[in-house]
Amino acid sequence: MRGLAFWFFFTAIIYVIAGMAFGIHMSVVQDFALAPAHAHLNLLGWVTMALFGIYYHLVPKAAQGLLARIHFVVATLALWIFIPGIVFAIRQEGELFAKVGSLLTILSMILFLVIVFLSRDRQDASA
Repeated sequence: MRGLAFWFFFTAIIYVIAGMAFGIHMSVVQDFALAPAHAHLNLLGWVTMALFGIYYHLVPKAAQGLLARIHFVVATLALWIFIPGIVFAIRQEGELFAKVGSLLTILSMILFLVIVFLSRDRQDASA
């Protein structure tokens, strides 16, 4: 695995380690109030980023070009803003980051949809 696929997958592993540490911390202190942030970190950070990486590995032409690099940046920023935003919202310290992060998250998925569509095998289009 190399290039953009590698970076999506590598960062996914970093995020799952952070998610595991977060879960262990909640367990040690017996305070699960931030469980939604922990769950979103694991789902978006580990599962979604890893799936992006696997797709880019299986379809290398999808990882070529500026749009795929923009996708990585948007997906990463979304995660970095959304997860603390969930924490702030749970602690009633404001919802702005959660809102901005959620919009960036859906933008990331829309970018991925466009990339998947543009990288499809056009030979199958006639079938």
